[in-house]
Parts: sequence; structure tokens; C-alpha cells
Amino acid sequence: MSTSNPVSSLIQPLGEMPPDAVVFGGTEAMRTLRDRLAKIAGANVPVLIQGESGTGKDIIARMIHANSPWKTGPWVKVNCPAIPGTLLESELFGYEKGAFTGAYGTKPGRVEMAHRGTLFLDEISELDMALQSKLLQLLQDGQFCRIGAQEDKKVEVRVVCATNRKLEEEIAAGNFRADLFYRINVVNLHVPALRERAADVPQLVSYFIDYYNRKFNARATMPSADLMNSLKKYHWPGNIRELENLMKRYVILGAEETIAADLRPQEVDIFNADISVEGPVSLKKITRQAVRELERKIILKVLQHHHWNRKTAARALNISYRALLYKIRDAGLPSNRAPRNPKTEQVSTTAAAD
Repeated sequence: MSTSNPVSSLIQPLGEMPPDAVVFGGTEAMRTLRDRLAKIAGANVPVLIQGESGTGKDIIARMIHANSPWKTGPWVKVNCPAIPGTLLESELFGYEKGAFTGAYGTKPGRVEMAHRGTLFLDEISELDMALQSKLLQLLQDGQFCRIGAQEDKKVEVRVVCATNRKLEEEIAAGNFRADLFYRINVVNLHVPALRERAADVPQLVSYFIDYYNRKFNARATMPSADLMNSLKKYHWPGNIRELENLMKRYVILGAEETIAADLRPQEVDIFNADISVEGPVSLKKITRQAVRELERKIILKVLQHHHWNRKTAARALNISYRALLYKIRDAGLPSNRAPRNPKTEQVSTTAAAD
């Protein structure tokens, strides 16, 4: 087993955070989130943050730490998908000298480093069952055991978890322990998607333009009314992360045309297709093509939602697993895009920003 560390910084600084007014905006859903955060920040109970990728779960987790009695303690973030399953246990819990080949010394894990601070487990659903069991012990009695050690260690640590998945569905699929879910879900914070808080887009745009103007010594101005209207109407599949990247590009390139094209719908509406009526019209053929395209889009969306877990997707679609495999092949979709086995999947080189 290799002992190399794929993440260079273990105890991370909180870094610059946006003002509260920018983070929470003015929508009712975000005001509710702010009130809930203010109430639980000082209580040493586990918190589960749920929401789509790019909604700002990482920022919310950091705000919990910054507003807690343990804000002077360490802030330790673990991006679970970014560390291979074979290394994750040693990264979390550490190891003793001689615990495995290559363990030439004793190494504390992230849990130990977070003593009297906050341990943030990003994308908690990626933990395999063995690690879920050890995390459960930590949450139950504050104890853990290094790999190769004979005795447990005790720590005082606030655990905050985040996920973009519905853990109830992961439990039903056998991928997540129900008892662990109940332990980490003492307080639940849901971060709305950006399309659900479109009224906050102008304030976020203003913040990002100002931030990247300072960073790149640029002089980009606020977008025109037409472009701002397009920004508010856009569906934002990548949420705030997508908006930030778009504004970064706008500031660097300095022209609205450089981002306007990204806000236009890319897909053709199959129900408003261009149909020539000059010659014979095959209603059956056109309808069959439209139904097939719609079915393909539905299957793709459900697969993406369930992170390419085909068995879970088949149950969600209320069809057999074999039928789903046939439809995937028939639609020309890839057979697998997100393997769940941490021993076979590759390490992601991109840290997920929440």
C-alpha cells in the first residue's frame, strides 16, 4: 500500500469567504438556511449538508466552523472521492509503524488532526461500508483506531458531512448504512439549486465581477440588462460554480459575446421539430423518433441523477435491470460512466468545490 498523500494540505485555512449577504441572498429558502445555520453552529452535533454539485455546500460547512465555539481549532476537509479507497482509511484514521508494507513510521490521520476542531467529509456517500462502520464508532463514542494499533484513541471533533446524493436512495440500494445516516443527519441543511433562487443572480454576478476584477487587475462592468435577464432565466445545471466560471471568463475576455452563447439552449425541442409538409408525412415514423429521443433523454437524466448506478436507475424507472441495459445500448448511451467500486475507479484530479 502506498503512503503518498494525494492532498497536499491537510489542515486547511478557511480562506476568503464571501460576505453573508452574497452567500444567502434574499430568497426565502436561503433566509431559512441562514436562520437554521445560526441556530446549530454552536451546538456540537453532526450536520448533514445536502444539495446539487456547485451549490456552495463547502462554503456553508466553513461558515458552520467559523461561527462555532471551535473556530480557533483546526478545519480539516476530506474530499472523499479524490482519495482512492485503498488509501482513504489510512488518510482518515492514520496508521502505526509496520501496519502494512511501506508504513515506515507512525502517521496521524485527518480525524486526529481535527481534534477540538471540525472534520468536514465532502461527498460522504463515497465511503465504502468498512469505513462507514469506523466512522459510526467515531460518532457514537468519539473513539477510533489507527491501522495496526491495538488501542483506541479518543478525540473531540465536530463532524460535518456533505453529499449531492439522496442518501435514502443509497440506503435502499445497499450502498450506505442506515445507522450511519441517522448519526450524521442530526441536523440537515438543504442548499437550494441556483435555478431555485434566480433573484439572487444579480448580486452573485456583481460579487464575482468585483472579485475577479481585483484578482486579474481588470475593469469589467456589470452586464447589460438583456444579458442579465438571460443570466436570470438560465437553468444553471452547474449552479454557482458554473456562474463563477462564466463570470471569470467574462472578466478576462471583457465582452458579453464571449458568454452569451453559453446561455442559449443547446438541445433541439423534439416537440417543435422542423417537419416538411411538402410531401408525404409519416406520422408513425416521426412519432417513433420523437418517443425514442424523449426516452433517451429520460434514461440519461435518471442515470446521471443516480451517478450511473444502473440498478438504482432501473428501480427508479420501474423497469427491469435487463430492460434498462437493452435501452442503454439501443439509445447509444455509454454502458457505464461512474463506477462505484473505489478499488477500481481512478482518482479524480479535480477537487469538487461545494
